[in-house]
Amino acid sequence: MATDDTMLSPINLGNPDVVTVREVAEIIIALTGSRSPVVFKPLPPDIPKQQKPDITLTRQKLGWSAKVAFRECSQAYTLGRA
Repeated sequence: MATDDTMLSPINLGNPDVVTVREVAEIIIALTGSRSPVVFKPLPPDIPKQQKPDITLTRQKLGWSAKVAFRECSQAYTLGRA
């Protein structure tokens, strides 16, 4: 993978698919068979309600993007295949 040596800013390697914390909790509970409840607490005022990583720079500079969806990755990790 070729890189630009003049690049000085951080690069987001996140997945641009939007997954809520609730969805993450529900996926993990389902995959592990847990009976844990999902507990809702108020968000701090400075936290955005929805975030979507911008991986444009990652695609441009590194030619990289996530190939595996969060649910699929979580399932592989939970089953010990990660």
